[in-house]
Amino acid sequence: MPATALEIRNLRAGYGPTRIIEDISFTINRGDRLAVLGRNGMGKTTLLATLMGLTTRHGGEIRLGEHDIAGRRTSARAELGIGYVPQTRDIFASLTVEENLRAGLKGRPLSALDEAYAMFPRLRERRGNFGKQLSGGEQQMLSMARTLLGKPSILLLDEPLEGLAPVICDELMAMLVQLAAGGEMTIVLVEQQIERALDFANSVMVMERGRTSWNGTPETLKSDHGLIDRLVGVGIH
Repeated sequence: MPATALEIRNLRAGYGPTRIIEDISFTINRGDRLAVLGRNGMGKTTLLATLMGLTTRHGGEIRLGEHDIAGRRTSARAELGIGYVPQTRDIFASLTVEENLRAGLKGRPLSALDEAYAMFPRLRERRGNFGKQLSGGEQQMLSMARTLLGKPSILLLDEPLEGLAPVICDELMAMLVQLAAGGEMTIVLVEQQIERALDFANSVMVMERGRTSWNGTPETLKSDHGLIDRLVGVGIH
């Protein structure tokens, strides 16, 4: 029986007294690839931020393997294996690429930086450049590489392809497919590029007004264009 990586039960959260997500429940097994879809403003980003401990939780359970992490700080969740790449990327603009990467080592030796450069050769070429000198695609690569250096068992990705050229999107998705192929890393992907998300995921959850409105397989959505248009408001070809 597959090992449970993340279990969410009746999760309610938001910012201060304002509740954004209501009664969200789902389970992800180790190595799963979950795509979280939905129109803008439906709570997808808040869900990921809540899993990382960055919002106000009003109720519900968050279990990471055997650990109840609902009341734990963001730093403790990261230590237990959750990696988060936010939509804002959050790189250090005044630090070089290499200095940014060093911040993600979490006590690992400097030689581990070679892992990041192997995943993203472009970062090796730019390692002496400041974060503010990078293109949007390079900043996204840096944010992802810095997170991956911490060896997360669960990777939360909030619209990693937003605003990027198609060739860069291809590079990033190819890297994610390679990561997922090992079967050890569990990936939760929030993404507006529906076709790419469905091609990557092995399960799908659609959110509407802070709640789960549908869950199932990517194959089901791919085969029913009317369903995906009704749920997400974006047709696929």
